[in-house]
Amino acid sequence: MTWLNERMNLIDSSGIRKVFDLAAKLKDPINLSIGLPDFDVDPVIKQSCIDAVLNGKNRYTLTQGVPPLREAIREHLASSKNIAAELDQIIVTSGVSGALVLAFMALFGPDDEVIVPDPYFVSYKSLAAMYGAKPVLVDTYPDFKLTAARIEPLITPRTKAIILGSPSNPTGVVLNEQEWLDLVALASRRNLLIISDEIYDAFVYDEKSFSPGSIYENTLTFGGFSKTYAMTGWRLGYATGPAEIIRAMITLQQYTFVCAPSMVQEAGIKALAIPMDRAREEYKAKRDKMIASLSTAYKIAPTGGAFYLFPEAPGGSATQFCLRAIEEKKLLLIPGNVFSDRDTHFRLSYAASDETLDRGIQVLLELAVTP
Repeated sequence: MTWLNERMNLIDSSGIRKVFDLAAKLKDPINLSIGLPDFDVDPVIKQSCIDAVLNGKNRYTLTQGVPPLREAIREHLASSKNIAAELDQIIVTSGVSGALVLAFMALFGPDDEVIVPDPYFVSYKSLAAMYGAKPVLVDTYPDFKLTAARIEPLITPRTKAIILGSPSNPTGVVLNEQEWLDLVALASRRNLLIISDEIYDAFVYDEKSFSPGSIYENTLTFGGFSKTYAMTGWRLGYATGPAEIIRAMITLQQYTFVCAPSMVQEAGIKALAIPMDRAREEYKAKRDKMIASLSTAYKIAPTGGAFYLFPEAPGGSATQFCLRAIEEKKLLLIPGNVFSDRDTHFRLSYAASDETLDRGIQVLLELAVTP
C-alpha cells in the first residue's frame, strides 16, 4: 500500500531546487543558477513591514487582499500596463506561484488542454498535469517565440487557454507588440483564455513592455513583487482578469492560502511607489556584458528581458555539460531539461555581482573549448 495519490507520479522535485541544495554544499561556488535579484529589498519597504508588525497588522486580512493594496495594484495596472480593472477583479496572492495554483485549480480539469511553450517555466506543465489537464507543448526552438503560427495547428476543441511568460523564464525572450497582437487575434477567434505571467515586467530592455490584458478582456494577468523588488521570500503577488475567474480564485484561496501575509501586503503598497529604473539599467548592462562575452563561444538566441540567458550546450547534452561545470569548475547552471522536453540548452542567471559574472564568463569560455 502507498499513502500517496497517483498525481505524485506526474511530477518530480524541481530541478532548480536540486541545484539550490547542491549550492549549499559547495564552498565558494560560482552561482549562475539562482533566479532572484542580487540587490536587497529597499529600506523603505523593509521599514513599512516592520511598522505594520509593530502596529498590529498581524491578523488575517480579507481573502482577496487589503483594499489599499488592491487599489494601488489597480492604479499600477492602469499606469504601467494600460489595463483597466475593477477592484473586484483583483486578488492578492501568496506570490505568483500562489496565483498559478489557484488559477489552474479553478480553470482546468481532465477534459481540458492548455497550450504551453517549450521551454516553459517549470510550474506550467506540472500544474496542468496535477489537475488532470493535458499540457500541449509548442516547440519554440530556436528563437523561443510563442507565436500564433506555431500555436494554431495545435488547437483542438478541448483547448481552453494559452499560458506564457513575457519576458520568459528560462529564455529571457520578450514578445513584441505585433506578436502579441497576432496571438490575441488567434485567441479571440478561437475563444481562448490567455494567461499572461508578467512577473518579470520590470526587466524589459529593448522595447516597450506590452500586456495583452490591455486589449483582450479574456486575459488573466499575473504580477508580483518577488523579482522587481527582490521580495522573493515575502511571497506577494496578484492576479487580475475576468471577474468570474477572480471570484473562483478568491473562493479557492479561502480554503488554501487563506490570504497573503498581512504585514507584507502593507509593504507592497510602499513597494509599488518605488521606481526601479536603476535596477533595470543595471541588469540591461549585465545582459549586454554576458552576451558580448559569450556569443563568440555559444549560440545564444536574442533575449530582451528578465535576467536569464539560454545558450546551447557544447556537445549536445545540457545535463552532461552542467555536471562538468559543477564537478570541474564549481559553476552552477540549470540544465535545459528542467524547462523543456529537450536537453540541448542550459539556463544561466546574470542576477549576480559583476565579480561573480566575471568568474562565470572565464569558466564558461574554458568549458567551451575543452572536451
